[in-house]
Order: sequence, then C-alpha cells, then structure tokens
Amino acid sequence: MAHTVNRMTIEELNIICKNSFVDHLGIWFTEFDGAHIKGYIDLKPFHLQPVGYVHGGVYMSMAETLAGAGSALLVEPENKIALGNSINSQHLASAKEGRIVAAGTLIHKSTFKHIWDIEITDNSGKLISLSRVTNSIKEMNHSND
Repeated sequence: MAHTVNRMTIEELNIICKNSFVDHLGIWFTEFDGAHIKGYIDLKPFHLQPVGYVHGGVYMSMAETLAGAGSALLVEPENKIALGNSINSQHLASAKEGRIVAAGTLIHKSTFKHIWDIEITDNSGKLISLSRVTNSIKEMNHSND
C-alpha cells in the first residue's frame, strides 16, 4: 500500500497567516501543486510609495512570502521548516492600482535548499518584477542560526 503524505492545504495556509506580516500585506495564496505556487495582492494606498507607485519592498516581500510558503508546504510533512536565505529581484515596470499576481516555480529542491523563481504581473498580465529566492531547509528542532 502506498504511503500518502498529508500536506497543509492552501486554505489552511491562508488561515495560519492571519494576523501576520503576510496578512498585513494582503497576500492571498490561491494554488499549489508541489512545484508551482500562486497568490495575489489587491493593492491599497499603503502598498504605494509617496509618488503613487507600488513600493519595491512589496514585490520583494511577496516573492519571498510565496517562495517561503511553497517550501513550507513541501517540508511541513517531514517536520522541517523553511527559512528565507537570499533574494534577488529585478523590478521591470511599475503598478499603481488593481491586483498584482505572483507565480512561483520551484527550480531546485534538495534536502537543505530550495530555489524558486517568482514572477509578478499587473492587471494586464505584464511582467513587473522577477525574483529568485533561496530557502534553507532545517529540522524543526535545529538551531536557526
């Protein structure tokens, strides 16, 4: 008989993110299939720089959040955690309003490291930010130093 791994669902992920930084930014997760994760933010005035465009930190936070959530969903059944290690982002265009959508693809998975590429698009589907995020995978009881 095959052993099935029970993984946290997207709905459960959205619930546990309540009252966290993820919730404060308004990030909602919509899909996860083991190698891809998607989510969105409905933009509000607090996401914007004083000149009216989305702050670059919002894009980076969204990218790291999606990559971290994808890794967490993968390793949670193994009693492991994912910790953000590095992020490199290129902002290609700007957004001012509406919804931004992020789609992440797992490009490397080992026992100690996951690497994700995250693309963020605007309302029209135009690519506005591209990030590569590396997560360290640790045992739940391991020192996080």
